[in-house]
Amino acid sequence: MQLSYSFIIPVYNRPQEIRELLDSILLLDFDEPFEIVIVEDGSTVDCVEVIDEFRKNLNISYYYKENSGPGDSRNFGMKKAHGNYFLILDSDCILPKKYLTVVDQFLKSNYVDCFGGADAAHSSFTALQKAINYTMTSFFTTGGIRGSKKGVHKFEPRSFNMGLSKKAFEETKGFSNIHPGEDPDLSRRIMKAGFRTAFVPNAEVYHKRRISWSNFYLQVRKFGMVRPILNKWHPDSAKITFWFPTFFILFVVVTAVLSVISTPLFLIPLGLYAGLVLIDSTIRNQSLVIGFMSVIALFIQFFGYGTAFLKSTILVNVLKKDPEKQFPTLFFK
Repeated sequence: MQLSYSFIIPVYNRPQEIRELLDSILLLDFDEPFEIVIVEDGSTVDCVEVIDEFRKNLNISYYYKENSGPGDSRNFGMKKAHGNYFLILDSDCILPKKYLTVVDQFLKSNYVDCFGGADAAHSSFTALQKAINYTMTSFFTTGGIRGSKKGVHKFEPRSFNMGLSKKAFEETKGFSNIHPGEDPDLSRRIMKAGFRTAFVPNAEVYHKRRISWSNFYLQVRKFGMVRPILNKWHPDSAKITFWFPTFFILFVVVTAVLSVISTPLFLIPLGLYAGLVLIDSTIRNQSLVIGFMSVIALFIQFFGYGTAFLKSTILVNVLKKDPEKQFPTLFFK
């Protein structure tokens, strides 16, 4: 099958992000034609002027629609696209020069109807962005669930860096109205429909993440709230590893209590783990500051996700409450 690519990019009040992303697309080392579909999701600060600067050098289609969330905006863009293979990106991503060449070579030698790639930190990112990227991708914090060579087959792509064939989109109807969580939900429905998914090694993007400590906490809390809902929708997706952040919270509490009533020696295991993260992040990022920030990010991530996961599990899976009524902020109408 001859592949023709369409980038699908939803954007909401982020014209500067679109500029950086389009700048990186201009530098792609790919000779075949491709299309870029940008969907403005009800923004009050649009990116029309930015896009107009790139029209002479890039094949861009631009659409403005009422705000209905990133999942619906991606569906909208895929319906408008002319390609037969969609490359879905978040607006806060920057592409390495090799990205599309790597994807194309992989699909031509090992075709799948859905793929995902990893995220990485660009050298221009802030220390905070690099620290959060570490905690979101490291084996010592998440088990490397956002992409590794060991997980090439049956990978659940994430929508910041995801490929989807037109055929798979049309059969599954695309993303649901939940957010976050719309991407693992779609990945599961794609696999249930008989399509293959895969992780594409070396097809990473630089995922900038418009983030602060408070925004990061809110983000991971939403991840924690969503997961039990996805487990209810797709029981075969449930894993014991989803409980690890909650177990970590319990471990920290028990350790702290025992260190007070008995001996501070009970703090040693926690200290060793934090030290391991500190050392590994420091070496990977070549910065002791980022190493210390990664430890802070670790505790924010685990406590934010773990408490929300436990609450959602009790409400949704134990008490059988309606997820949309319990967590209305997770669903777009």
